[in-house]
Amino acid sequence: MVYSEKVMEHFASPHNVGEIENADGVGEVGNAKCGDIMKMYLKIDNDIVTDVKFKTFGCGAAIATSSIATDMIKGKPLSDVLQLTNKAVVEALDGLPAVKLHCSVLAEQAVKAAVADYYKKHGREAEAEALLAGCDDCECCGQ
Repeated sequence: MVYSEKVMEHFASPHNVGEIENADGVGEVGNAKCGDIMKMYLKIDNDIVTDVKFKTFGCGAAIATSSIATDMIKGKPLSDVLQLTNKAVVEALDGLPAVKLHCSVLAEQAVKAAVADYYKKHGREAEAEALLAGCDDCECCGQ
């Protein structure tokens, strides 16, 4: 399997690894078929992601997609964060092998699950449910 230089860079030296105590939003997703589990922690102030950390158990592609996704959303308003797609994650990594594309889906879903958790904690259940509604198809959230 051939990985891009960016994938290798984010795997070897991932950005924003760890967890945030008292995070405003936490999202955990996993895929039982491949064994990858991602947990995303968000600190949010005035609907802006001021800090983001992740913990990922999985392959190099899972770690790389988590890392780049955190870079892509840090400092951004939630309206921009929610525009993050697995396709954008793949493009930012200069591509992924086809058998690893599910990792980019997990990264997108981990971010959305963390934002949904934030919404739930702030009485915005309808927005949270809307975010998780499309998640049934990918088997990643267990929702």
